[in-house]
Amino acid sequence: MEPIYLDHAATTPVHADVWEAMLPFYTANYGNPSSTHSFGRAARTALNRFRDGMANSLGCMPSELIFTSGGTESNNMAIFGIMQGDQAGRKHIVTSAIEHHAVLHPCERLESLGYEVTYVPVGSDGLIQIEDVEAAIRPDTALISIMYVNNEVGTIQPIEQVGRLAHRYGITFHVDAVQALGKIALNLAELPVDLVSLSAHKIYGPKGAGALYVSKHTKLLPHVFGGSQERKRRAGTENIPAIAGFAKAVETILPLQEHNYTQASELRELMISVLEQQLGCEGFTINGHRAWHVPHILNISFPGVSTETLLMNLDLAGVAAASGSACTSGSLEVSHVLQAMKLPENVTHSAVRFSFGMGNSKEQIETAAHKVATIIHRLRNK
Repeated sequence: MEPIYLDHAATTPVHADVWEAMLPFYTANYGNPSSTHSFGRAARTALNRFRDGMANSLGCMPSELIFTSGGTESNNMAIFGIMQGDQAGRKHIVTSAIEHHAVLHPCERLESLGYEVTYVPVGSDGLIQIEDVEAAIRPDTALISIMYVNNEVGTIQPIEQVGRLAHRYGITFHVDAVQALGKIALNLAELPVDLVSLSAHKIYGPKGAGALYVSKHTKLLPHVFGGSQERKRRAGTENIPAIAGFAKAVETILPLQEHNYTQASELRELMISVLEQQLGCEGFTINGHRAWHVPHILNISFPGVSTETLLMNLDLAGVAAASGSACTSGSLEVSHVLQAMKLPENVTHSAVRFSFGMGNSKEQIETAAHKVATIIHRLRNK
């Protein structure tokens, strides 16, 4: 039987239409967009077309999109670009305790350079409270950075509320929307946001392609220097094949957003239903907010069974899932997200993330859920 892939929050397969859109830029249209000859001009025309199309889909101006190598670079660019370029010399950042490491580690780096960071706590459901964000604001706060959708438990944060709060205090607001793109409607002109990080490989595009939305009112200090690409904001020859793939993924996936949302909701409920039948309602715990969550991410704890053991057994049974935790020296660390949610140790040490995508069927989910239950029964009865 074919393996069942339930790790779409980590990465997705490249869509056939995306791959087809990329191929010409590896073979025929391979010019450098900075070159002035016909090959270069053709590449430049294509680059402009891709940027225009994505901007139209996202509700922003083409000049507000900077192409990057992915979500990590976009987050780094936003954080360092704002903090190190702040004209008023403000050196305080507000973020949450459950951000992706692509936000937390840049913040830690800035702390080592003399900046200060306040990590807003979350409740047991992974949700921040707007009151806590406001309480963290200081006169020297230059940036608030809050993710839209948590990559481990799927909780959706109150981005509009935080954005309005940030702007009331004259603070720049950055959103890591890597897990939101293609799952939640994004109209960047209507959202109270200044910078938004995006990634292609979460929406059936290629790895190595990302974007950073920078509002026309936001001043950003470049942190990669060399050429004058991307309006002198991000030096380096643009990765045209990857950008072509990103643009095609946005064009292909965003119109399917509502359909995919419904499908993911059905798969999520099906897996929960089968597990309830097999293990009972007391046999597992669902982590994350009960209402404010995206359907494609389902984080479940199976107390009494370690995450590492369960993932290994699932892999042997042909089911690919994830922990959301960092892997160090071959062993899993406990998720910083679940720790920040202050969940019991037997919950944090037994959590597994299943994430659904377009390639999954109800039959696959039923099969996977039965395999999970069988493994849990076996491990608990050892």
